[in-house]
Amino acid sequence: MRGLIIALMVLSASVQGADLRLDIGPGSRDWSSAELLAHPRAQRIEVGEDVSYKRSMSYRAVPLAALLQGVGVEDHLQAVASDGFAAELPAALLLGSSGAVAWLAVEDPARPWPPLAPNKPSAGPFYLVWTNPAAARIGPEQWPFRIAQIRRLAPLAQRFPQLLPARNAGKQINAGFAQYQKHCMACHRLNGAGDSRFGPDLNIPHNPTEYFAGDFLARYIRNPQSLRRWPQGRMPGFDQAQLSDSELAQLLDYLRHMAQRKVKAP
Repeated sequence: MRGLIIALMVLSASVQGADLRLDIGPGSRDWSSAELLAHPRAQRIEVGEDVSYKRSMSYRAVPLAALLQGVGVEDHLQAVASDGFAAELPAALLLGSSGAVAWLAVEDPARPWPPLAPNKPSAGPFYLVWTNPAAARIGPEQWPFRIAQIRRLAPLAQRFPQLLPARNAGKQINAGFAQYQKHCMACHRLNGAGDSRFGPDLNIPHNPTEYFAGDFLARYIRNPQSLRRWPQGRMPGFDQAQLSDSELAQLLDYLRHMAQRKVKAP
């Protein structure tokens, strides 16, 4: 019965369409599915290697830059999904019109997208997709789906100082902090800091560098299912194209460093 109720709720939402909240300052507003599908910049795009569907997909989409009125390249944005996923996104990446281009794919209630997996909903109603993502090395965490809100926020260092390495940490660890922001913050918190409600905290009570022996943490990041086969596991693997060996080493050094900088969660 519960499964039937959920299915009916999903069907009802798909028929009625949805609203996207843009909280970006003077350009803030709510956009309905119908408004976005009829947007003058909306067009049909082809995504050759869709991160979520693992195949080629076709979408009606709007260039995200066309919706970000008043947002500057120095700004910081966050896409918040209905399941608690919160992707941190530099505005400069989203405003680019050459190389990698960000698009807001909009699900048509009359032609819903396929489910992401059996008994799961689709990636809609709003999904951030990319054309030519390799040009900017766009990672899988930068393809948020089921987006409910996009908001402009203060830089991470101001919002969450408990994420910062020590001032004398050095280039390797600071580079690892940048990798953490790109690849980990959409799902995880660290020292209680972050907006995601998706995955566990990576420092409290224990840092994964404290309980993964040898090279097992690196292997886990590359392919989580290679260490423990768990059908419900949602963490993706990060291959060389997404996270090089040197970048992975930077991330691990940052995590080891932060294991010595634990603070109480708020």
